[in-house]
Amino acid sequence: MEWYLDALRNDGQLLADTAAAGSLQTDVPPCPGWTVRDAVEHTAAVYQHKISCMRLGRRPESHEWPHAADPDEEPVAWFRRSLGEVLGELTERGPQAPSYTWWPADQTVGFWYRRMAQETAVHRVDVQSAFDQVSPVDPALAVDGIDEVLKRFLGGDWSDLPEEEWAGIDPQAGAGRTVAVRTGDNCWRVRMEPDRIDIDIDIDTSTEPADATVSGEPSELLLWLWRRRPDTAVTLEGDNEAVAALRDRLYVATQ
Repeated sequence: MEWYLDALRNDGQLLADTAAAGSLQTDVPPCPGWTVRDAVEHTAAVYQHKISCMRLGRRPESHEWPHAADPDEEPVAWFRRSLGEVLGELTERGPQAPSYTWWPADQTVGFWYRRMAQETAVHRVDVQSAFDQVSPVDPALAVDGIDEVLKRFLGGDWSDLPEEEWAGIDPQAGAGRTVAVRTGDNCWRVRMEPDRIDIDIDIDTSTEPADATVSGEPSELLLWLWRRRPDTAVTLEGDNEAVAALRDRLYVATQ
């Protein structure tokens, strides 16, 4: 689990250094409407929220964590302070300690080890993209992130999703279709139904064919799943409608 802390520390420092070297008013291309300042403040606020999750042992109320820097503190300085605070909280408690999380099956601090490392990697890319100097996500972290977004965000029961959260997307789109998501020797099979999405791991696609396949290098595939890369960044094969349905469901799951 310690490697998550190393990734969080390294990507967090790189995010801060990149933001500090340029204008905070620069647009972030993968996130329309966001500037670098927005990305920096959002990520710092996420850290503060998770600190409150660990300290309170329950879902924090909106007023129980800071959403922005103090008036006399620059955004990047607040980010650096928040990064140090969340690293300290995670390290002091350790991965086995109890904590509130939004994933019922894992109510431990270890859930936040992974989530904060992954959150920071994606937002580090966001900030770098503003200055056209993106470096890839570490391959091992990217493969882990692909697993996380598919199994923790996309997969599972969709039957109680409020209509407004579908954002105009047809639940029937892609129904009964399977998309294989592949990088290297890793393969996840995503089967879509209106009321659920099932994720199977390490299935031999030669005997269990998929309707479509999305494949690519780990970093590019991870960023595609998080809607940070265009279709040209990965290889798309098979049923175009199945791929489009997967992208739509990812939009709902990760918005």
